[in-house]
Amino acid sequence: MSIILVGVNHKSAPIAVRERLAFSEDACAATLRELVDGELIREGLIVSTCNRVEVLTETTSGRFDDSAERVIQFLSRSDVPRDFFESNLYKHVDDSAVRHLFRVASSLDSLVVGEPQVLGQVRRAYSIALDAGTAGRVLNRLVHHAFRVAKRVRTETGIGANAVSISYMAVELGKKIFDSLKGQTALLVGAGEMAELSARHLVNAGVSRVMVANRTDGSARQLAESFGGEAVSFTRLAEYLAEADVVICSTGADEYVITETMARKALHKRRNRPSFFIDISVPRNIDPAIGKIPNMFVFDIDDLESVVSSNIREREREAERAELIVESEIMQFQQSLRALDAGPAIGTFRQTLQDVAKLEFQRRRAQLGELTPEQEQAIEALLQATVNKISHPVLSQLRLNYDATDADKIEAWRDLFGLEE
Repeated sequence: MSIILVGVNHKSAPIAVRERLAFSEDACAATLRELVDGELIREGLIVSTCNRVEVLTETTSGRFDDSAERVIQFLSRSDVPRDFFESNLYKHVDDSAVRHLFRVASSLDSLVVGEPQVLGQVRRAYSIALDAGTAGRVLNRLVHHAFRVAKRVRTETGIGANAVSISYMAVELGKKIFDSLKGQTALLVGAGEMAELSARHLVNAGVSRVMVANRTDGSARQLAESFGGEAVSFTRLAEYLAEADVVICSTGADEYVITETMARKALHKRRNRPSFFIDISVPRNIDPAIGKIPNMFVFDIDDLESVVSSNIREREREAERAELIVESEIMQFQQSLRALDAGPAIGTFRQTLQDVAKLEFQRRRAQLGELTPEQEQAIEALLQATVNKISHPVLSQLRLNYDATDADKIEAWRDLFGLEE
């Protein structure tokens, strides 16, 4: 087996590339079934967030190039030609792929080191793969081990101290534009997790009014009530733009929900008072052309990289300790994977010995004369216990010495004892 990861992230590709490659949750489930053919690619999951699009697969050993090519073709959809993104791709195989997933789950590969949201995004990607039936024994073990690594990093280092996130950075950028957000009016477009985090940071920064617009009115009301704000109609979004000093957009729409025309009308009603737009959606939901209008400031998630704080630097120092945890856990995962690989051969060997013992018992059954059912059961139990005791040290050595990178050892074991798959 081989573990292969192919993808792009905020370091390798600009948002213009990432938003074209991004998958919705519904698309993840449907397309995973197309990717996993059970032969070349046997398991798969997709992590698609605002900062990364990655395809993690378990594939046939020794066919890295074929598997990577299949994933690239998978990413190259009808409206996204491969020459548009191929130069931005990174590819990891086996230990390198394991290391990358562990670093992603532990938030060591995030735009903001230590942000907690990414672990939830990996959990969601895994859940979708489970529902799609494309996560099997290898990815199950790998992803759960990644969760364990993330927990160790969170509890054994200070990487999660001093709250910093994409939402936090967005609000910090707003404070730089206006000097202070006290007394300002904020409009949140979207009512998901990112919007909730943004609302919390906005309230802490002193905004006097929070409006929430969402296509689902109930979600908007629930979020608004949590922070003493007000839900406004999504269909009247253009009207409420004129009242907002800060607009933070985080929806799942695949088109611009705030257009240049809407922004110009809002600016006219505001008598040219400045407005600040932050788009943390992928694909982008605010037309970048708005940023060319005087007194209209537009930033997307790539722009947030320019906001650096002492908290981030402190987290990066803690990240050095976290990297050591990741490296130690890679070795432990490979040990568990070796046991997983040897498992089918071990089970077949044990069953073969038990079948031999049962067959011999049946062959010599007549020589034993009449036996009660209890005596027959006792003899069968004795034979099974004897087989287990004899085979235990042999199987323990196999588990201990089996190297997952040398499949010939298992094949020799199968040939020696005449075991079938």
